[in-house]
Amino acid sequence: MDDFFQAERALSTMQDTKISARNVDVRYGDTHAIKDVSVEIADKTVTAFIGPSGCGKSTFLRCINRMNDTISIAKVTGHIDIDGEDIYDSRVDPVQLRAKVGMVFQKPNPFPKSIYDNVAYGPKIHGLAKNKAELDDIVEKALRRGAIWDEVKDRLQAPGTGLSGGQQQRLCIARAVATEPEVLLMDEPCSALDPIATAQVEELIDELRQNYSVVIVTHSMQQAARVSQKTAFFHLGHMVEFDETDKIFTNPQDSRTESYISGRIG
Repeated sequence: MDDFFQAERALSTMQDTKISARNVDVRYGDTHAIKDVSVEIADKTVTAFIGPSGCGKSTFLRCINRMNDTISIAKVTGHIDIDGEDIYDSRVDPVQLRAKVGMVFQKPNPFPKSIYDNVAYGPKIHGLAKNKAELDDIVEKALRRGAIWDEVKDRLQAPGTGLSGGQQQRLCIARAVATEPEVLLMDEPCSALDPIATAQVEELIDELRQNYSVVIVTHSMQQAARVSQKTAFFHLGHMVEFDETDKIFTNPQDSRTESYISGRIG
């Protein structure tokens, strides 16, 4: 009977896994940026990647939607599965993958278009709307998910670049979720924002995990502690430790994690 319950537990854990990485290595020419990283990232959870600058956390994040494909000297080996499918399989179209795996960057980067067109761009190129009414619905829903609809609903034709920094970042989040992705990657999404805008984006991240697997790279340990349920600590290209966020911050198992958390390295 114990075996039965263990099997059931294992099955439920497998069903909760959204992203599975095994033995991932990344090299930029002679630089070995990621060294044999394996991790299981859960669905409908915020997972934070922390670690000193240059430790590989953003490089690994970019592996999850094949952004490293755009760098000619980058070589990625190992396996990354999303819902059990190898995203590096030659049959996978990176453009379609990036519709499924949205990304928000460090610096807000709205297109030089209207607020409406910023959000409508992805659904248009992926053919997600049959007509203008459907597109209007998608744009409104995405702007609501980005927690910015009430601020922009009366000026949808105004340029996205005219918004404040915090509003631009929430617009970029709305743009990322407009294609109905299943995974949302965020690379230091608050580093260019003031404390009030940061608090708004953090609140939004907490809401987004109801629908997405969110993976966030952050330099701020306080932010990781506030927004994530799981945390991975990277150091010199290795993923040193991965566990429940509370455990990483209060009872880390590796001395390098403890040194980073306490400020002795980094």
